[in-house]
Amino acid sequence: MTTECDVVVIGLGPGGEHVAGSLAGAGLRVVGVDERLVGGECPYFGCIPTKMMVHAAQTLREGRLVDGRAGTATVTPSWKPVADRIRTEATDDWNDQVAVDRLVDAGGTFARGRGRITGPREVTVTGPDGEETTYVAAKGIVLNTGTTPAAPPVPGLAETPYWTNRDAVRATELPGTLAVLGGGTIGCELAQVFATFGVQVTVIEAFDRLLALEEPEASEAVHRAFESDGISVLTGARAQQVSHDGDGFAVNLGERTLVAERLLVTAGRRNNLADLGLEHVGLDPQAKVLDPDERMRVADGVWAIGDITGKGAFTHVSMYQADVVIRDLTGVDGPWADYRAVGRVTFTAPEVGSVGLTEKAARDQGINVRTATGDLGTRGWIAEDPGPIKLVADADRGVLVGGTVVGSMGGEVLSMIVTAVHAQIPITVLADMHFAYPTFHRGVQPVLRALL
Repeated sequence: MTTECDVVVIGLGPGGEHVAGSLAGAGLRVVGVDERLVGGECPYFGCIPTKMMVHAAQTLREGRLVDGRAGTATVTPSWKPVADRIRTEATDDWNDQVAVDRLVDAGGTFARGRGRITGPREVTVTGPDGEETTYVAAKGIVLNTGTTPAAPPVPGLAETPYWTNRDAVRATELPGTLAVLGGGTIGCELAQVFATFGVQVTVIEAFDRLLALEEPEASEAVHRAFESDGISVLTGARAQQVSHDGDGFAVNLGERTLVAERLLVTAGRRNNLADLGLEHVGLDPQAKVLDPDERMRVADGVWAIGDITGKGAFTHVSMYQADVVIRDLTGVDGPWADYRAVGRVTFTAPEVGSVGLTEKAARDQGINVRTATGDLGTRGWIAEDPGPIKLVADADRGVLVGGTVVGSMGGEVLSMIVTAVHAQIPITVLADMHFAYPTFHRGVQPVLRALL
């Protein structure tokens, strides 16, 4: 069966869903295709449920601070209310009917199944029952196929019942001990959550520090926090072999073997580009990433957004790119894609908020770099938050090109730095602004002045 339409969107993660619903609402004939949950990783296994977990852990930490500050309190952790809220409030028990209805109500058509490009502006969808439908799109195809958890090629690992982030989010009971293979954002967030709920956690990271893509100062702050939380951190460690005996895991690290009841693998993600039919639109079928132009075009009549573009595996990047595609497909003249001020936050305690270039990345680009560091201070002895602030400047232009804020509100304080990097506001202007006292935000001012 062949059906004509204006646009086919393959993959309905946050960005793809936004494109499909918005274009349908604008009167275009839109077909949204997905074989998984409409809404993507974020609402079911990523941002929303994991931040619900993070907030629950933060509530426990705050309860434990009552003694000596505001009275007395006894805190007894329980995972059940967290698991119940994730299932009922965040994910509708991993049911996407609300999202499907949202697309249909906007005027779009939803096709459940595997979408594959079979020709220029042509997509064939294979449904759950094997039936095929071909959609011919007058305007083109938007790709938002996202990623899946990837596991390193460690001998024995594939034969074991290890967890990915998806299993961790679905957990209704917590293990007594947990090994986390990978000390990036996902691994660090989940490791600290489970440790706060009483799990004995060990993080195994192949690089020489946690959060290896962030500033070293941020890595050090998170490492110290993990040690305070009783989390064991093994950096520069690589798994040589993994086995499971029915009761638990054994992770051979060469000089030692780590034993744990559960193993959580958070060692990266893989773009879903395989067997997508890219060759039918002149793209490399073996591509690991699709590099779009400023309008998110990757081929004639083909746009790509989200993780598969390599511009940042964040929901906000996908939504930003979606807006660009919507403008292009509805004839609005820009603004077009600009990535110099992509913000990112790791929701550990303390939070790590970053934007733009790290010091190393700026130097690698040949920028005449000037840096300054400071901390968030104590807000007038009200609440200590010693996490570091680091700003990276282009000394020749007198503007910020990057910044990192580590602290309880690192992601919120980051907002002014994102604005500064995006708008290329002169440091002389930033340093002379009013900074309300007593706020953590005020801690940025002396770091700015140190750059003058």
